[in-house]
Amino acid sequence: MNSKFVLVAALAAGAMTPAGWSQTTSPQPPVAPATAAPALPQPQAIPAKIALIEFEEAAAATNEGQKAVNDIQKKYEPTKAKLDALKTEIDSLAKQLQSAPATMSDDEKGSRQRVIETKQKQLQRDADDAQTAYGADVQEAIGKVAQKLGPTVIKYVQQNGYTMLLDNTGQPQQGGLNVLWAPGTDISQAVIDAYNASSGVAAQPPSAPSPATRPRSVAPKPAAPATAPKQ
Repeated sequence: MNSKFVLVAALAAGAMTPAGWSQTTSPQPPVAPATAAPALPQPQAIPAKIALIEFEEAAAATNEGQKAVNDIQKKYEPTKAKLDALKTEIDSLAKQLQSAPATMSDDEKGSRQRVIETKQKQLQRDADDAQTAYGADVQEAIGKVAQKLGPTVIKYVQQNGYTMLLDNTGQPQQGGLNVLWAPGTDISQAVIDAYNASSGVAAQPPSAPSPATRPRSVAPKPAAPATAPKQ
């Protein structure tokens, strides 16, 4: 049986037991004459103080978020090197075919062209796989930072007297609303600074993206590996 149903039924039974169930009843005191209820104070409007934050971008822009992205980029450097080497090989084969002597047979030219096309398909496939894996790794890493950033956001909002917090992340939010504009204060940078001060993670070298120019996407992409031109 559903536990919530049991609890609600028990509470209802205790609050609605008929008086006739009891074998003895005590006399009821006389009912006092009804008096006018005191006037309730009129509700007063409380000015809203709205805070805006680009939550995912803020997580990626913290020192910890940037370090995570840099570490992942280093992880994929060998993969990028292999893709670059394959691209160079394809370019070399294409130039050789273009400068082939007129005496080369059509069969030889066709064979070389098929080799180039096969390598082009391999390069595209490997590049797509690498990009997908890289994006998933970055998304996971920034997601972990975002989970730890949450309490800092709530603490900042409470300490500064905000009555509402809106996520103004550039990407549409799944299962929620994407704020296009709201008359509030952007607390993203203030939250980033507060989190950096408590995380103990040092700022990354100048080559890493800085909070002032943080990427609009939670999963920043590396330079896309060059792919062979389509035939």
